[in-house]
Amino acid sequence: MLVDHFPLAGLRLRTPRLELRLPDPEELAALADVAADGVHDPAYMPFRVRWSELPPAERARSVVLHHWSVLGQWTPREWRLPLTVFRDGAPVGVQLLKAVDLAITTECSTGSWLGRQHHRQGIGAEMRAAVAHLAFTHLGATELVSSAFTDNAASLGVSAKLGYADDGIERHEDQGRLRVIRRLRLTRQAWLERERPEVTVDGLTRCLQLMGLNGSTASDDDRS
Repeated sequence: MLVDHFPLAGLRLRTPRLELRLPDPEELAALADVAADGVHDPAYMPFRVRWSELPPAERARSVVLHHWSVLGQWTPREWRLPLTVFRDGAPVGVQLLKAVDLAITTECSTGSWLGRQHHRQGIGAEMRAAVAHLAFTHLGATELVSSAFTDNAASLGVSAKLGYADDGIERHEDQGRLRVIRRLRLTRQAWLERERPEVTVDGLTRCLQLMGLNGSTASDDDRS
């Protein structure tokens, strides 16, 4: 079975409304269709890499290729986990968790996108809370970092809801104009002090070595 060779295929995160996991091929195709339908207002670009302005068919294909590429470059030292977010069994977006030398840095970072029709329903906060739980409760992380353009109210709102604090700015050129990114940082202590959705994690123990961890950070029953 695939999970015997790549244990991340068996990893599951569940919240009251969502399931986060790697998709099978047909689910990946459905996720690509979500992207083809649009992930944000065409008048506003929330991403540094402007993949979402590709024509729909190319945008969908880029989702498939990017997913495969990210998993194909996986190493225990540096990895990116592109979890598809499911609601009522259907894919609605992607929540990424990534780290470099996690056992030493104890720091993870996130990125995400959500189909436009699923915006403004609290899904963005719930799916990021799920990977925060994974990072802080199971992976030994002490800090979680994120970033967003200063005019990206939706992303900044999710960060504020979860307890992130400002961590400086970055200045970038984008098609001949200046755009400023706010860096944000969530500490484990700040996360513990906030109300959080219930999250269940299954199938993690066998994944820890792939994440550069020795297994001591997982709960004894691999669920919480």
